[in-house]
Amino acid sequence: MDSIKLFKKVTDSISIIFLYILLLALVMGMVKTLLDMRLIIFESLESGFSHMVTSVLTVFIVIDLFKAFVDYQENDRIRLTDITDATIFIVLREIAVGLYSKEFGYEFILSLAALLFVLSIMRVLAIKYSPAKSRASGSYTAVQSEGQPAKQGVSAVLDKFKATSESN
Repeated sequence: MDSIKLFKKVTDSISIIFLYILLLALVMGMVKTLLDMRLIIFESLESGFSHMVTSVLTVFIVIDLFKAFVDYQENDRIRLTDITDATIFIVLREIAVGLYSKEFGYEFILSLAALLFVLSIMRVLAIKYSPAKSRASGSYTAVQSEGQPAKQGVSAVLDKFKATSESN
């Protein structure tokens, strides 16, 4: 068996396992969010609302990671915007938890806000200088054979190297 095919099968298997784990985490997060609604009704509004915000933001993080793994499974690449979005959600969750619990000092919250600012700039730049835009304008080259879609990334480089070594 070719090592590239073996690598592809192993990474596909691992990403499928992660998809099922994330799907299970998503269902469990939804159940936890629904259970947190009882805290709003039976306990204090402040405590219940804090748990509810934390649960909802955690579910958004899992959704974004799920989206990144689905995108990897379909396109064999991870988009920087997906990872940046998940990280932004994580930082927003930490800021919300810190504000509601009043455990963090203003220095820590300001540092998280600075991190959020940098991540936002990184996301905007990732969209502006996206490889998909370069590909649409014609400056992106991909290895393509008849009947097969264009390959991207490591696969394209390995196929190109393999083709040149076979011709020698």
